[in-house]
Amino acid sequence: MITINDLSARIAGRLLIDHASVALPAGTKAGLVGKNGAGKSTLFRIITGDMESESGFVSIPKNTRIGQVAQEAPGTEEPLIEIVLKADKEREALLTEAETATDPHRIAEIHTRLTDIDSHSAEARAASILSGLGFDAEAQLRPASSFSGGWRMRVALAAVLFSEPDLLLLDEPTNYLDLEGTLWLEDYVRRYPHTVIIISHDRDMLNMAVNSIIHLDQKNLTFYRGTYDQFERQRAEAIELQTKAKAKNDAARKHLQSFIDRFKAKASKARQAQSRVKALERMGTVSAVIEDHVQPIRFPKPEKQPASPIVAITGGAVGYAPGKPILKGLNLRIDNDDRIALLGSNGNGKSTFAKFISGRLSAESGDIRLAPNLKIGFFAQHQLDDLRPAETAVQHVRPLMPDAPEAKVRARVAQMGLATEKMETAAKDLSGGEKARLLMGLAAFEAPNLLILDEPTNHLDIDSRNALIEALNEYEGAVILISHDRHLIEATVDRLWLVKDGTVANYDGDLEDYRNTIVQSSRGKGNKDKGNGSEDNRSKAEQRKANADKRAAFAPLKKKINDIESLTGKLQKQIQALDKELEDQEIYEKFPAKAAAKVKERADIVAKLSKAEEQWLDLSTEYEEAMAG
Repeated sequence: MITINDLSARIAGRLLIDHASVALPAGTKAGLVGKNGAGKSTLFRIITGDMESESGFVSIPKNTRIGQVAQEAPGTEEPLIEIVLKADKEREALLTEAETATDPHRIAEIHTRLTDIDSHSAEARAASILSGLGFDAEAQLRPASSFSGGWRMRVALAAVLFSEPDLLLLDEPTNYLDLEGTLWLEDYVRRYPHTVIIISHDRDMLNMAVNSIIHLDQKNLTFYRGTYDQFERQRAEAIELQTKAKAKNDAARKHLQSFIDRFKAKASKARQAQSRVKALERMGTVSAVIEDHVQPIRFPKPEKQPASPIVAITGGAVGYAPGKPILKGLNLRIDNDDRIALLGSNGNGKSTFAKFISGRLSAESGDIRLAPNLKIGFFAQHQLDDLRPAETAVQHVRPLMPDAPEAKVRARVAQMGLATEKMETAAKDLSGGEKARLLMGLAAFEAPNLLILDEPTNHLDIDSRNALIEALNEYEGAVILISHDRHLIEATVDRLWLVKDGTVANYDGDLEDYRNTIVQSSRGKGNKDKGNGSEDNRSKAEQRKANADKRAAFAPLKKKINDIESLTGKLQKQIQALDKELEDQEIYEKFPAKAAAKVKERADIVAKLSKAEEQWLDLSTEYEEAMAG
């Protein structure tokens, strides 16, 4: 059990967390969500002991091993596989000691412990994790220094996963992963045997990999059971109930206040007026729901859409060095209403293809034809470095509208999704999400007919990602999208192209088919390492039948889980009803025995709820592992 009790934290004088409390049963897989800047990473630093809280504490069982991705990506000359293997400190220490130990009893203890921690399969496990994160057998033997920063961060992630800590903390791990790595990690976290807290804005990750949500909002922490979609529904219901309760409370208070104001000066009504004053004091107030407004994103409408195809490629090949094409045999067309997502592992050429279409790379051979007067907007994460650090958003836009009045310049910046107070903020002081909004706005400034977005969501929170989805769906041009966010892809595109084996071709399946292929492939590699790869060789029909049989076999377990969910819902309502009764001060003054009984009844129900929640978590974990096995 991990307990956060009455915790408060500040950064640079700004209060981020205010007397927040939450408890996580052992084995929880929780998504920590909240607006950018709410304090999620700060909470991680307090949990790991890297930062002191202002008040309160975090209680973690003694000897709990906490793991998180190292901030410094490894850049040594060691092979990747060795870096990952050394992340298991106990195994490394035992192997080192085994080389010099002379006491027979100690030697026996060392080898017994090595067997207990499954040391003999360590290399296969490390290789399987690296493979899932995109490193083939050859790459695993290369030195870390030969990889770029993003790939080194994958090695750091592989290392912490291999060490298998009791409490795994992951802070936006998909920011340096492609879709394939994200799908693998999603499956890995779902089957992880210990407690996980993951900060993520990836809705599908939070729907597939976790069984609870911790919401950091208005400086407080609230625990919800279930996936992100279930959290959204529960929160929407709670907001609706609170809104109705406030309206009812305000109306009642207004009625009482009206009576008081009308009759407080009349001697004949003084007693009744005074009685209502006391009633008004006892009633209290219901807090208003505070919702942070998310600035919308808007892409300008193309002035004139050319006839299809807007792009036609015949026998195309493209690369960075003469005679060494990254992609070849390209025979594709893009129509003026196409919405296309590019699938394929990083390194296969997705960004190369995007640069080719946008005109940043020329064809090495073959033919590419663009529609006359075609305007193309291009966004890529690395372009964030191209923003002029000292200049504001308004200063970035003004040269593009030299004859426009100041009001129109600011209106255009507002369309990019930047709030008024951010328009005069230097680019270097904007958040990652605000920089991304500015850069996307600049990429689409000329109202392009084709918009190419290469990983646009890395710095956007969930609400901003939803704003991007709305903007893309309202946009009237064609779109090519590269993203590891499956929800964004599913919500905005209607065609999938696979970049693989040195070419680009249409993918006939949907994203669920692609996900199953990636997950089964990665599990298959793991099984092969363990000498058992037969399961993933079954046909799709056999797999579906096996899954159906498995669901039927574990239906009683699923029913128990549903029954407990129903019970916890009832217990929570009982607690709410008792809380309402216990808010009335008269019960303590006039009926103290009744008040004591109610307090005891509430404590008993809280204990039942806690026990039910732990049982729900255990059964849910058992069910998930059974279905995944």
